[in-house]
Amino acid sequence: MMQRFGFFLVPGFSMLSLAAAVEPLRMANAQSQDTLYEWEFLSWDGVPVNASNQMVTAPTITLDEVKTLDVLLVVAGINVSSYGDDQFFAWLRQAARQVTLLGATSTGSLLLAKAKLLRHKTCTIHWEYVDSFREQFTDVWMSGELYEFDGNLFTCSGGSAGLDMMLQIIADQHGYELALLVAEQYMHPHIRPPHQDQRMRLQSRLNINNPRMIKAIDFMRQNLEAPLTCQELADASNMSARQMERLFKQHLQLSPGQYYLHLRLEKTQQLLRQSSLSVLQIATACGFSSTSYLARCYQKKYSCSPRQERARNSNR
Repeated sequence: MMQRFGFFLVPGFSMLSLAAAVEPLRMANAQSQDTLYEWEFLSWDGVPVNASNQMVTAPTITLDEVKTLDVLLVVAGINVSSYGDDQFFAWLRQAARQVTLLGATSTGSLLLAKAKLLRHKTCTIHWEYVDSFREQFTDVWMSGELYEFDGNLFTCSGGSAGLDMMLQIIADQHGYELALLVAEQYMHPHIRPPHQDQRMRLQSRLNINNPRMIKAIDFMRQNLEAPLTCQELADASNMSARQMERLFKQHLQLSPGQYYLHLRLEKTQQLLRQSSLSVLQIATACGFSSTSYLARCYQKKYSCSPRQERARNSNR
């Protein structure tokens, strides 16, 4: 059976996320020599939508025509945390009842969660938003994987992961052989399973091969809310505190404490930019004993206060 996909475009959406979702459908039609899929584009106000790269996509159907679709996929990107009002989320809930499958790619998962469509569901989102999402939506299971299917809901972390997700959909509906033909056309030799990491391995990102040091950094990342002492980190990583100090200075030009603070402030910045949590809630989530201590550390690193960071981001 032919399926009709609708792509709801949020201003600032990722063009790569959209292309990765649409192109496999087009190629599946071409390789099967049949119309397996059709697709349409929607926008909230019915006018063309700018992507984050300023390319413009015009809607092809109205919001009222969502009932003619089988699948609705919300495509988002930057500055999505402040998008949407009560009217929009009400429409999204209504649309979810009118289609067979509802999905989101990149930061679109945040909008589904705000519409209360992901309660007690498993989903994923772009890695930059995983921490802030978990802090805001405690009734949603955030896996952080490449893509997720849960009942009639599906979500994708965005970017090229959309290609893998759509290939999986094509394989489930029309056979793995067709999915491989589509993948081959895009020089995509391996359809990635959902559980692969979104990000490069820590060793590659930091260009560090010492397993004990990588273990120490992993423990830091897992314990941002309640920071461990340097001795606890050293013990957990099977090395002495002095050895850990030497390795961090050698590879990162920072002490373990300085790097730990860097990670906590990095998470603070993400939460300020991507969530509506209060500064006090963010301070607690990032292991700071008070908002004043957080403000001093943040000012020193980023040359602005947490409140200035949030105000600056909301005006973009």
